[in-house]
Amino acid sequence: MKLYEYMGKELLHRYDVPIPRGKVVDTAEGAAGAAAELGEVVVKSQVLTGKRGKGGGIGFAATPEEARREAERILKVKVQGMAVDKLLVEEKLQIEQELYLAITVDGVSRCPVILASLDGGMDVEEVPEERMIRWPVELSLGLQPYMVREICRRLGGEAGSRLTKPFLQLLPNLYRLFREQDAELVEINPLALTPQGLVAADAKVTIDDDALYRHPEMPRIREKTDLELKAEELDLAYVELGGDIAVMANGAGITMATLDMVQYYGGTPANFLDFGGGAGVERTAQALELLLGTNPKAILINIFGGITRCDVVAEAFARVKESRGIDVPVSFRLVGTNEQEGREILKKVGIEAFQTMEEAVRHAVELSRG
Repeated sequence: MKLYEYMGKELLHRYDVPIPRGKVVDTAEGAAGAAAELGEVVVKSQVLTGKRGKGGGIGFAATPEEARREAERILKVKVQGMAVDKLLVEEKLQIEQELYLAITVDGVSRCPVILASLDGGMDVEEVPEERMIRWPVELSLGLQPYMVREICRRLGGEAGSRLTKPFLQLLPNLYRLFREQDAELVEINPLALTPQGLVAADAKVTIDDDALYRHPEMPRIREKTDLELKAEELDLAYVELGGDIAVMANGAGITMATLDMVQYYGGTPANFLDFGGGAGVERTAQALELLLGTNPKAILINIFGGITRCDVVAEAFARVKESRGIDVPVSFRLVGTNEQEGREILKKVGIEAFQTMEEAVRHAVELSRG
């Protein structure tokens, strides 16, 4: 379960990790009031996604009026497809350097691992491997002071030496939060080095769903979009991805392979949609209706019929096309059980199905480009 930034920072504060002064608001007037109290501020959308800055979800303001305008703007945008209904208004920090610090679970060694780098901030994923320190922590031993000193030494140079003392105070608290709150991830990016010391300028905290029963006081966060919630009601496996090629397939494996191939040929998938094996006409039609509601540039349907019958999928497509019309170009791959019958149904509504996934994907990418 992901926590909103302001919730993550509340946890950090409880564990004596420094955070900026700030206030959570849900109106532009509230943002102006917070700015009047805090001075120069950062207005930050509270959504469960990254890349908020690039998505227009963060703004800076020197006056209450500017904070009001930025809040009005951010509350109207969608950040990575997610609507904004809360804002975190924080004091603007005087940042000398942006660092990266996180604790997560190493699935291979089956223990917590500390990640630290002098290169924090945006696009941390592109930091070279040699610039990211990784330190596994044995559960039986826990985090020891010598480990913190060694992490700082590996960070290197004057910066590493300067960080030793503040890290000796901060890292044990962060590790205690990680363990006591059953976290899967506690990430501070950036961890800001300021004249007053280290401050968590951002916070990303993910709690293990299976451990939530141990934390009844913790709010339950649902991170699904409106479309994902609608798909859940229809019992469809659906995830929004933000691209422009709507994808539908029958089975998780074939759907994931389809997404990979779309990207391989230069396309961007709009979603993951596995409508399952053995689906009837009604369920298949519901899945198609869901895709059409996303306004894609092209639709890619990849069916390898085993339990799923090709003629049922084709009949559902024909029904939707005739009842509401489909003005989006469609690329169809149809192979398997009752394949010939399905192809005949599709021909009647003007669709020629491909034999291979590669052909269908390449055609869908071409269609998405106009």
